[in-house]
Amino acid sequence: MAKRPVTAVRFSYKGSRLKPLRAFCQVARLGSVSRAAEALYLSQPAVTLQVQALERELGVRLLERSGRRLVPTREGDLLYEMARPLVEGLDGLAADFRERVRGLDAGELHVAAGSSTILYLLPGIVEAFRQRYPDVRLTLHNVTGASGLDLLRSDAVDLAVGSMLDVPTDLAYAPAYRFDPMLITPPDHPLAQKRELALEDLSPYGLILPPKRLTTYRLVDLVFQQNRVPYTVALEVGGWEVIKQYVAMGLGISIVTAICLTDADRQRLAARSLARWFPARSYGIVMRKGKFLSPQARAFADLIKPNLLAPRGYDESGHSER
Repeated sequence: MAKRPVTAVRFSYKGSRLKPLRAFCQVARLGSVSRAAEALYLSQPAVTLQVQALERELGVRLLERSGRRLVPTREGDLLYEMARPLVEGLDGLAADFRERVRGLDAGELHVAAGSSTILYLLPGIVEAFRQRYPDVRLTLHNVTGASGLDLLRSDAVDLAVGSMLDVPTDLAYAPAYRFDPMLITPPDHPLAQKRELALEDLSPYGLILPPKRLTTYRLVDLVFQQNRVPYTVALEVGGWEVIKQYVAMGLGISIVTAICLTDADRQRLAARSLARWFPARSYGIVMRKGKFLSPQARAFADLIKPNLLAPRGYDESGHSER
């Protein structure tokens, strides 16, 4: 068959451009007009007419017989490569549209939180949220304090969860949990066995603390200074898990917040409450004042609010109160 110059293509058969392309793709995929007709719920002559109309409009032969199968010609291979994504996309348009609409209804939720909050406080809350709202795409942004507030102010996140001592005037903080300050030592440490514990008893032992720029270090320093009790820092290191590991190794003692103490830690650490000298640390929800929360953000916040100011810590003997 002589080739004709390809001009603007118009599919005249039954006035549809999609039907001839769909028929051709099915024949090329299945290798048979009869099998293509079954897949399309059409008669064999209808499929043949659609493929022929497509060949007439393009001016090339698209299919040829190879044994018992119909296979694409060189031009047919090219058209199949181009047309298949279009046909499959249009055929799946309705289902894909419904899925995306469902995603719009579910929405997204962005929450900013620090490492300790994500690791110790949020797992149960996230699990409950995912069970109730499995279609919501939840993103946890692991941030430090200042960067988390920047995300809130720029609306990059819906809300933040964490601990705040000084609340800026443009933000609202709703505390939901309170955690005691805890002294942690190896189980065989003298302070673990001491019946009555005084702040002065900590002086002979080097402390393992987070870096000076963090709130915990500043708070520890403030309490010791106010009580005029000397202390020494043996090691500065970031991360509660690292601090607990070093204390368990006998490299020093530490003052941590009870949020980081798990049941597994009781096997390797002794914990004593220091609530007599150090203030409890609250964790809660941080929002930008005047911000309208999406339904999914309100649902996430509601999972936190029922636990408002639930105490989390250990009693004086080291037994868990959680």
